[in-house]
This record gives sequence, C-alpha cells and structure tokens, in this order.
Amino acid sequence: MRNTILLVLGTIIAFAVPFMFPAYQNQFAMLWLMILFALTWDLMGGQMGYNSFGNVVFFGVGMYITAVIQRDLYFDIEEYAHVAGRIDALTPDQYLTGIFLGMGVSGIVTVLVAIILGAGILGLRGHYFAICTLGLTIAAGEIASGIDYIGAGSGIVTPVFPTELMAKGMFFYFVFMVLAVGTFLTNKWMLAGRFGLAVNAIRDDEDKAEAMGIRTKRYKTMAWATSAFFLSMAGGAAGNLFGFIDPINVAFAGATFGVWMVLMAILGGKGTIWGPVIGAAIFHITQELFWTYLFGWQRVALGAMIVGIVVFFPQGIMGFLRQHWPHLFGHKVDEQTTVEQGATKESEA
Repeated sequence: MRNTILLVLGTIIAFAVPFMFPAYQNQFAMLWLMILFALTWDLMGGQMGYNSFGNVVFFGVGMYITAVIQRDLYFDIEEYAHVAGRIDALTPDQYLTGIFLGMGVSGIVTVLVAIILGAGILGLRGHYFAICTLGLTIAAGEIASGIDYIGAGSGIVTPVFPTELMAKGMFFYFVFMVLAVGTFLTNKWMLAGRFGLAVNAIRDDEDKAEAMGIRTKRYKTMAWATSAFFLSMAGGAAGNLFGFIDPINVAFAGATFGVWMVLMAILGGKGTIWGPVIGAAIFHITQELFWTYLFGWQRVALGAMIVGIVVFFPQGIMGFLRQHWPHLFGHKVDEQTTVEQGATKESEA
C-alpha cells in the first residue's frame, strides 16, 4: 500500500514539475537525461563490474542518425543549410515524424553496432576493457569530424523546434522522462531474473561463472546492447534539444558526459537499483548550483566534488545508508550477535 501511494505521488509530481517551474524546463529535462546516463552505465559498470568509458559512443551515434534522418526526409543537403534556421522550416507533424522515426532507427542501428563491437571488445577485461572503450570514444569523435555528410568538424544544425507544438523544454522534458523511466523499468525487470544472477556472477568471478556454464559473453553483449538502445534514442532527442551537434564536445563528449555517467552511478551507489537515480539527481542539481553561484570557479568546485565522491563515498550513498542503517532496507540484524561482538572487542581491548 505504501509503495503504491509513493508511486502515485511520484507520478503526479513528475508530471507537474514542468508546469510548476516553466523557467527551468530545460534543466529538469537534463535531469532526466542524467538519470538515464547513470542507469545505462550502471547496467554494465555496477551490476556486471565492466567499467566502460565508451557508452557515450552510442549516444553520439544516435544523435547523428536522428539528425540525418530529420534532414534527409524533407530537405536536400545543400537546401538544408539555408532553411535550417527558419522557424517554419518544418510543420509539427513533420517534426514529430522525423524525430521519432530517427530515434527508432538509431535504437535499432546502435543495438547492431553494440553486438558487432561486443564480439571483439567484450573479450577484454579490467583495465584493458576500460582503456579500449576510452579509445573507442576518441576514435568516434575523430571519425565523425572527417565525414562531410554529417557536417564534419563544423557540426550539424538540427531542425528548429516548431513553436506551435508546445514549449520546447516541456516537450523534451516528457521525452527524456519516458526514456529514463523505461530504462529504469527495463533494468529492474532484467535484473530480477536469470539475467541479473548471471551478470552478478560475472562481476563476482567471471572465470567461475564460465566454469558453471554461464555464457558470459552473451550476457555482456545483452547488457551493452540494452544500454546502447536507450542511449541512442536519448542522443537523438538531446541533439534536438541542444540545437547543434558538435562531434567532439556534444556527440562524443567523453570528457563530460562519458565521465559524468560514471561519477553519478558511483555517487549514488553502483550495482543498486536506486543508487544511479539518486546519484544523478544530486550531481545534476549540485552542478547547476555551481554554474549559477560559482561562475568562473565551477570547474574547480566540480573537481573538488569528484574527489569528495571518491574519498568519502567509495560505496556510494546507498552503500553508506545500508552500512549504517541496514534495517531500512529489510536487512535484519541479530541483536544478540551484535552484543557478543561488542563484548569480544571489549575483552580484546
């Protein structure tokens, strides 16, 4: 009963936020995007123990695929350079058709890309895997910078949002909310079954998991493909929210988005269901406050925050809470055992 009430209350608040705070619709839309970042990274980095710095590649690929489909559906490449800045360049129906078709295609394409890349990369482990995925992000940005069809190093402008549809911030708020909630429910469903047991076994000891007959590479590929699916669709929407796609600083922004998704999951508590959500919310709100009140020093403050996360919350907020208040999470503590342990420590002293 309590969970149902909380769910209904949370749903009402989520739908009411863009109407209650119209001036901050873009910021709240970005909050949902940050939650999606943390959830998709945690599926591999937290639940399975594979620390990837290459997930942002799927985000960038989805961003470009969606933008190209939107452009090529209604314009010639040369014509687009002249009309992209016009407010009436696309009707609401054309805009919705282009963006949702692009997001759907990008989801399918990036799943195939994840399967192909996973065939080679997911055979690596530990630091080798992390370094390889980091190199993948850098390579993707450089390759995109050399392809004229997608704007090369000059980037590409996305179609102007039709103002008669609704407020731009509100539209993307609901798009990112649906994607983030869908990611959360998918993760929860997958981790509640055989898949969850398999990926946790891989995290604890992959060699033993293989010896027990678990096809580890298949499960690793499934996790990466799932992350790719949601990240690519989010990338397609994000490109339209930003209005401009730069290959290095926006699409394949490993130094920002790629690092942030790791930090948010760690801050909240990687390997937990709610940890990435909590970590993303705290990180995004804190970052916005830094940009508002510490302008000029915001990167210094953000760096200090990163150090604080690693030093003071190595297990994340959820890990900290579970360690100090286990009863809040359904863990029963044997009082007699606790007393005996205390007596033993006193005698040893």
